[in-house]
Amino acid sequence: MAQKDNARSEDFKRATAGVLRAMADKPDVQVSFQPGPAGLAGKRARLPLPTRGLPPAEVGRLRGAADSVALRLKLHDDAVHASRSPPQREAKDVYDALEQARVEVVGGRHMSGVAANLRARLAEECEAEGYDRMTRKEQLPAAAALSLLARERMSGEQSPTAVHRVLEFWRNTLGAAAQTALSELGEQQDDQDAYARAARKLLAALHLAEPEAEAEPEFSPEEEQQEEDQSGQQESSEPGEGESKSDPEAFPSAQAEQMEAAAVEDQPSHSAEDEAVGAEGEDRPAGPQVRRERANLDPGSGYRAYSRAFDEEIAAEELCDPDELTRLRHQLDQQLQNLQGVISKLANRLQRRLLAQQTRAWEFDLEEGLLDSGRLSRVVVNPLQALSYKREMDTEFRDTVVTLLIDNSGSMRGRPITVAAMCGDILARTLERCAVKVEVLGFTTRAWKGGQSRERWVQDGKPRNPGRLNDLRHIIYKAADAPWRRSRKNLGLMLREGLLKENIDGEALLWAYRRLVVRPEHRRILMVISDGAPVDDSTLSANPGNYLERHLREVIREIESRALIELIAIGIGHDVTRYYRRAVTIVDAEELGGTMMKKLTELFEEDADIAWRIAAAERAAIVM
Repeated sequence: MAQKDNARSEDFKRATAGVLRAMADKPDVQVSFQPGPAGLAGKRARLPLPTRGLPPAEVGRLRGAADSVALRLKLHDDAVHASRSPPQREAKDVYDALEQARVEVVGGRHMSGVAANLRARLAEECEAEGYDRMTRKEQLPAAAALSLLARERMSGEQSPTAVHRVLEFWRNTLGAAAQTALSELGEQQDDQDAYARAARKLLAALHLAEPEAEAEPEFSPEEEQQEEDQSGQQESSEPGEGESKSDPEAFPSAQAEQMEAAAVEDQPSHSAEDEAVGAEGEDRPAGPQVRRERANLDPGSGYRAYSRAFDEEIAAEELCDPDELTRLRHQLDQQLQNLQGVISKLANRLQRRLLAQQTRAWEFDLEEGLLDSGRLSRVVVNPLQALSYKREMDTEFRDTVVTLLIDNSGSMRGRPITVAAMCGDILARTLERCAVKVEVLGFTTRAWKGGQSRERWVQDGKPRNPGRLNDLRHIIYKAADAPWRRSRKNLGLMLREGLLKENIDGEALLWAYRRLVVRPEHRRILMVISDGAPVDDSTLSANPGNYLERHLREVIREIESRALIELIAIGIGHDVTRYYRRAVTIVDAEELGGTMMKKLTELFEEDADIAWRIAAAERAAIVM
């Protein structure tokens, strides 16, 4: 039966890969089936790995994923897309989601089977993300909401039932400019460049990105000649003796410049409060907004939070119901089956080295103890030589605790957070077998673009330099004293996409440090996993641009200078070596498991080397 299921699964994978290449009209596309979501990198397509049973629901989901990737290859131009891509992370997520919605709607228009696969996949994703349980607009990410609204305008079909309630909140709060941009998306769906311009208009209308600069008007050759003739006439007409050089008719441009300069002098200077209006639509004047760089007006003010009343430190099991937690853990176990071999080998290697450090050693050349048979040859050669004895001793292996602090920001969505969850799970099991306690923590925020803290700031009149304007969410996936078997379900929560929002690294690092420094163990290790610099749009819009990064550097400098714990960081596609003294950067999330095991092994080997040197020095002192 198992062989039959395997053969059926392989046949399905071959057929799906063939259909993908045919639809994309690119026979050289490399198709691989791996754990995690579908993805595309150049001409390498990655599809979710099917199970051996291949239930009907899974077949539909995999076909929808393959059709989505094929349409992206067929109808998408990377150069056109990149030319208008916004730099801001949230805006880029929305921009990418809008383009994916376009290729799926356009591609499914003439292929009913493809359209049915895509609809089934979208409905299942909405149910899996728990959109039907959302009761507030902020709970639905902007990328998901706006792509669903764009699909409705382009296809004329309703969104899946699971998302109707929360999507209605978004629909009712869109302004006239956003509604116009959505209508333009529907009209321009067949032209990617025009569609991208409309997408940028939508982002600007929602204050997610700056408006694009309008192109200069193009003049015909006749109009250009007319302009030159007029300018030549102006230059040749010198004012007469009785004419005043301040005559507005004679020098319109000069007078305009003088009036503009006077207006600038008379205009009151802009305060940080005026420029940091944030995302509130009613506080922004109509028309394009110019983003001004603000200097740090008070460099000695230090870091602060506008309000800590809405921050939360919460156990993972309190963030979702037990049934969903069980489902997420089952999803994580399915991912672990495919990487179990690779990461387990690394984990076993780490375990062997740790256990080897906890073995016993011997003291030799003693006057009493066990007879040292290895030195009996000396007595045979010289009978007057005294017998040698030895005694077993325990080498020093300091009791240790390891804290794993994982970035739960939106940019970790997909493969990075999945691999981080798997590595945390295997690391906790491995170190627990070696009598090393492990704590797994995560950090994010409770809302996008500010939460209740920002609302309080707005109600208070938006005072200047307010500090941090979002509500922190610090998650305890596994406490140090909790056994792995009781916390194993919690680690699946990382796969819940709606959980991942902004990242405020400085306060998260300080929180993990304070939890770790009060531990009774002799050795404390803190490992940070992150994929980017700290970002929170609401905070950075009302404070200097380096506000969060500067605080992170200060926290790291303070922790490293005190030397109460050992701090190490792993950056996924992000250079963390500029922040941390001991750090490593990896390009691909798949390298995370091996890098974690390698760095921990180096730390423990370093500790063992120090312990052996101390023991050797003590023995030498006794002999002398």
